[in-house]
Amino acid sequence: MSHAFPQPLDAYQVPRFAGLPTFMRLPAFEDPAQVQIALLGIPWDGGTTNRAGARHGPREVRNMSSLIRRVHPVTGLSPYDAVRVGDLGDAPVNPIDLLDALKRIEGFLASVHAAGAVPLSVGGDHLVTLPVFRAIARQRPIGMVHFDAHSDTNDRYFGDNPYTHGTPFRRAVEEGLLDPKRTVQIGIRGSLASASDTDFAEQVGIRIITMEEFADIGVEATLLEARRIVGNEPTYVSFDVDVLDPAFAPGTGTPEIGGMTTLQAQQLIRGLRGLNLIGADVVEVAPPFDVGGCTALVGATMLFELLCIVAESVAERALQTPK
Repeated sequence: MSHAFPQPLDAYQVPRFAGLPTFMRLPAFEDPAQVQIALLGIPWDGGTTNRAGARHGPREVRNMSSLIRRVHPVTGLSPYDAVRVGDLGDAPVNPIDLLDALKRIEGFLASVHAAGAVPLSVGGDHLVTLPVFRAIARQRPIGMVHFDAHSDTNDRYFGDNPYTHGTPFRRAVEEGLLDPKRTVQIGIRGSLASASDTDFAEQVGIRIITMEEFADIGVEATLLEARRIVGNEPTYVSFDVDVLDPAFAPGTGTPEIGGMTTLQAQQLIRGLRGLNLIGADVVEVAPPFDVGGCTALVGATMLFELLCIVAESVAERALQTPK
C-alpha cells in the first residue's frame, strides 16, 4: 500500500528490534522543510539540580518508541496519514557550558521554526523548553498546558544562577515568551523548599491545578478549565514525566509520590484535541534511574499522544491556509 506521507517501518515486515532507531521508526530527515512536524531530541541535562541522566532520554525514548503502533487506539486515526512527520535528529548541545548549550538549542529550533515545521521535542531536563520558546515565541507570547509535579517558576539557585530545570517558565514569562494568563499547570504537588515557591506563578496569573485539586475534580473538569484558559490562540504542551506517580515513571530526576496514572495523563492529552497547538515536548526521562525501560516507554507513549493531537491541529491549519 502506498502512502502520500512518510510512514513508520511496518513491524510485520521489519521486527521492532531491527533497523536504525528513530522516533516511531519514522524516516530520518536533515532538512526541516521536508516535514510538517519535526520529532527531535534535546539530549542535555545541564540544568538538573538532583538526579542527572535526562541527557540520555532521547535515545531511550527512540528505542522504546519502536513499540508504538501507527493508529491511535481511541480515535482510530493515524497522524502519519494527516501530515508529514519525521525524525530530525538531535539538537546540538554542549554538556559543559550551559549558556552555550541554550544558544545551540535555540539556533537549531529556530531553523526548524523558520522552515515551517512544528517541533515535538524529547529532553533532556525541563530547562530545554526555554530555548524552544526563544525560538518559536519571539514574535508573540504563547499559551501553555503544562503537566508537571513542579511549577518550574523558581528564580535563582546556588547563589545567583537563573538557569536550572526549576526556572524555565519564570524566565519565559520575564522574557515575554509565555503568556501567564494563558498558562495552566496540572499535577503540581510535593514538599516545598519555601511556602513562597509558587508565589510568582500565582502573582502573574498562572492557573495551578494541584494534584489534590485534580483528584477532587477529575479529568473532565480539569480539561474544561485548561481549555478555557488557553482558548484558541497558539498553545504549547509541555509534559514532564514526573507528573506521573513514580510507580509509573521511576526514571526521572525529581520524583514525587502521589502523582497521576498513565491513563489519566493519556486522557488529559487526548482531551486537548482541537486546540491551536504549535509545539510540544516530553522531558525529564532519566534512563539511569529507569526500571526495565518503563519510563522511556511512558515517554514514547506520551509523545505519540501529543503527536496525534498536534497532527490534527497542523492539518487543520493547513486546510485553512490559502494555496
